[in-house]
Amino acid sequence: MTEKSRVLVINGSYRDDGITDRAVAIAVDALEEQGAEVEVINLRQHPIEFCHNCRECTLQPGDAPGICVIDDGMNALIGKIEAAQAYILAAPTNFSSVTALYKRFMERLIPYGYWPWGQPAPKFRKSGLAQKKALLISSSAAPGIFGRLMYDSSKQLRMTARIIGAKPVGTLFTGLISKEKYQRLPRRTADRARQLASRLIAA
Repeated sequence: MTEKSRVLVINGSYRDDGITDRAVAIAVDALEEQGAEVEVINLRQHPIEFCHNCRECTLQPGDAPGICVIDDGMNALIGKIEAAQAYILAAPTNFSSVTALYKRFMERLIPYGYWPWGQPAPKFRKSGLAQKKALLISSSAAPGIFGRLMYDSSKQLRMTARIIGAKPVGTLFTGLISKEKYQRLPRRTADRARQLASRLIAA
């Protein structure tokens, strides 16, 4: 990558300054210190409606994502996804899964699928390319290792990366986050966030 790598952060956390936000902030600081251009999209502040399941975007042929019929912030966000060279995909675990905010974003990634009528399943336009990199960040009330094995959050973040044509360079999963109201990000976790961020822009 070039010295001014473009990294897009998509954060599906509900809470300002929660564990997910803090982990993202440390990774962003590390990236900017190394000269990357970073844009953070907090989905809690971004105008995205629910998918209508009309499949109009999937009927458009070609390698580029289809254009959604809904006039909100998602078409512009897909443009940012296409322009970025690497990603941080983040969402805490709620009820064994990513947050509803992040799930709604995932559903609106259907323009990355080509699915003409009569076909039993979509073919994802970027699937198998993995030309870009992604860092995955999540957390749960359970211990970290159990959260990664038992819950779907890491799997859904990984699926997002695959759909947009990125290969994960690592997963940062913080466990036991419900023990305190204002929990600190463990130093070891913060150090790992910096290390994984460096992998995003490594040559």
